[in-house]
Amino acid sequence: MKRLAWLVLLLPVSLSAQLKVANVFGDHMVLQRNKPIKVWGWNTANEKVEVQLGNETVSTKTNKDGTWELFLPERAASNSALVLKVKDTNEEVDFEDVLVGEVWLCSGQSNMEFKVRQVIDAEDEIAAANHPQIRHITIPRAVSFQPERDFEDQEWKICNSENVGDFTAVGYFFARKIQKELGVPVGLVHSSWGGSMVETWISKEALLNDVLLQDYAKNMPDNWEDNTKAMDKRLIHHFYGDESVDVEGIDESSYLRPDYDFSKWIDIWPIGSWDWKGVPAYRGTVYLEKDFEISNVDDDKPYRISFGEMSGDMAFYLNGRMVNRAYYTHKVEFEIAPGYLKEGKNSLLVQTSPNHTWGTPYVGLAGKVDSFYVDANPKRIPLMDTQWKARPSWLTPHYYTKWMNNDATLCYNAMIAPLVGLGMRGVLWYQGESNASRAKEYKHTFPLLIQDWRKQWKEDFPFLWVQLASYGPFNDSNSGSPWAELREAQHETLELPSTGEAVTIDIGNPKDIHPKNKQDVGMRLALSALSMTYGKPNVGSGPTYKDMKVESGQAYVYFENVGRGLIAKGKYAYLEGFEIAGKDQKFYFAKAEIMAGGIVKVYNENVPNPVAVRYAWSDSPIEANLYNLEDLPASPFRTDNWAMVTDLNSFINR
Repeated sequence: MKRLAWLVLLLPVSLSAQLKVANVFGDHMVLQRNKPIKVWGWNTANEKVEVQLGNETVSTKTNKDGTWELFLPERAASNSALVLKVKDTNEEVDFEDVLVGEVWLCSGQSNMEFKVRQVIDAEDEIAAANHPQIRHITIPRAVSFQPERDFEDQEWKICNSENVGDFTAVGYFFARKIQKELGVPVGLVHSSWGGSMVETWISKEALLNDVLLQDYAKNMPDNWEDNTKAMDKRLIHHFYGDESVDVEGIDESSYLRPDYDFSKWIDIWPIGSWDWKGVPAYRGTVYLEKDFEISNVDDDKPYRISFGEMSGDMAFYLNGRMVNRAYYTHKVEFEIAPGYLKEGKNSLLVQTSPNHTWGTPYVGLAGKVDSFYVDANPKRIPLMDTQWKARPSWLTPHYYTKWMNNDATLCYNAMIAPLVGLGMRGVLWYQGESNASRAKEYKHTFPLLIQDWRKQWKEDFPFLWVQLASYGPFNDSNSGSPWAELREAQHETLELPSTGEAVTIDIGNPKDIHPKNKQDVGMRLALSALSMTYGKPNVGSGPTYKDMKVESGQAYVYFENVGRGLIAKGKYAYLEGFEIAGKDQKFYFAKAEIMAGGIVKVYNENVPNPVAVRYAWSDSPIEANLYNLEDLPASPFRTDNWAMVTDLNSFINR
């Protein structure tokens, strides 16, 4: 914990400390070696502040607004614990057990947020995690419309079996490798948020100077009050197609009329959080409607409705008449009184408040698909066989949660801006899943983020990322693959200097967007860093596409980063994952053979005049098996520039 000492005990002083040091500084932290060490904070105006680390002392005076910053001289790595002392004329704040080594900022979405206690063999990994030179701090989730000066106070944690379970898994396995290789302390600053899009991590300054996003930035709210107004307009437009609709004049009692026309309501799949279904952050009452058919209604026979498993207020109307109203805490089930059902088509209207099933309130239903039905013993009529009609209620209170980690700049403002200036070696990034539907645009926004952060830090630090793992269906080039396109966008960003990529298509899980093998992910990032950043002689990448030539109806693909040579991994030792096409742009799965000199020959008898080759072009290219002898997989690629399935999608029109 931070230790505060009063230096002048004989003078009257305020009982509340005025001296404040940015919360990224703390006991057990790691400072970046071989770079000037920036320390900053706040105090009363025109106050002298002195900072001491070891035998070095530097002082400054606070500005008129109370801010102060200074730079300690750079230091070599130190495994010995130091004390960082910050003091003014009345107070002193001491940070103990401070080390000097390598600092990496870990950011992105849920696969970076993924914790060590969630990985494969987690119990063994935690038991073996005795690495006191690895330290970790988690920046709390938050959003803001303005750049924040600081975040809520957090503690640096020493890597041991008690703490490591809550470390970012990718960051930990990266740190474990480079700490072993370099023999210096490693600090991980973890600032990520599951589900976040790349745009939310970019500063407004960068957006205002960007051709694609400057209009969005100019028109976005500056505060939460304006945001509520903007979100209301967005919600109205989503449900009515026109943001100028006067929702205050809507008569919601008309929904109970037998002749009411629900066909103008939008369609929605109601199970799960609506934050991902065009209704982000809304917390309020909603109406859901669905028609279903029933024959041979017998009022002497018991009928029941089962409606998932939720916690919240719900009201049910059959054909305009209330059949049930209650606050549910788990299973939603009730009997239908005689006279409510009719022969043929029936209308079920559900009014539901925010659901609390997952702890924090959200809009959306919970439960398995087969738990929603009308029980007309012995027959069950499914209620989740199609989408429902939906509309929010405007007669009941609503608000927008400060969850909005997909609006531009908001995570940057609250989770990155307070860190700007912190001495660090570079950034580890694992994000892209939430941008896969806009992969072409990611070719612009991802480099924009990297350049923005480097500008904010005034330093071209290394930036390493994880290419998306396999997830979802196996598809091919003829059907198209948003995830393959996102991987291409990531790979093309290697054109920026001091960047590296870890390919993970072979260690994903087509059925789980959060693959549990984070050990290899961290290892591959570490190999890239050791090679690119630290100048070690290891191979830091798998094979990457360089060029293609066509001779006698066969395509010859040339690779870089072949290491000691190319191999087809697997028990059958033949290559898979290649496709080939002629000028008709129709792709065929191809035969492929490894040649000398880092070349692969690709061919198919149905394509006598090939013009394009693709490799691992699928959401889940689990069959792709081209590696180098260093056991690193080849990056997916295509040789053509034909139209892609995400070309027309944009952040502004999402």
